[in-house]
Amino acid sequence: MQSPIKKLKHRNLPLLLLQAREEVFSRFRPLLNDAGVTEQQWRVVRALLEHGPMEPREICDICCLSSPSLAGILARMDELGLVLRERFPNDQRRVLVSGSAKGAALANQLAPRIEATYKELESLIGQTFARDLYRTLDQLLEKLADPATNPQ
Repeated sequence: MQSPIKKLKHRNLPLLLLQAREEVFSRFRPLLNDAGVTEQQWRVVRALLEHGPMEPREICDICCLSSPSLAGILARMDELGLVLRERFPNDQRRVLVSGSAKGAALANQLAPRIEATYKELESLIGQTFARDLYRTLDQLLEKLADPATNPQ
């Protein structure tokens, strides 16, 4: 009997994307470890700096985190003083999360090293390839987000 895997005609795109992500992120992980933050915490800090205060569901969408995971991440970030959480006065069930001064200071501290790492990556893969890769990934995300191409 022939293995069903041998019948597959396409390469394993999800795995390739994960492997590429890991190769890229392995260059940033030591910086975050030195700063005492996790990858997920850094994504939240960066999202809050780029987008401003948000509700947790918005952070989940932007940072690709599940709601239960984000709840724990935000609790820890609150303990570390990296975020501020406040309830909406007209709806106590809703929370607005914003970056704290300490979170901004962390980002400012990391920024030169993060930028240097991006430059190293760009040097390694080439500016043209990097630009094309960003463009291709943006196009992929746009196409996959299009309801006409996204059967659910």
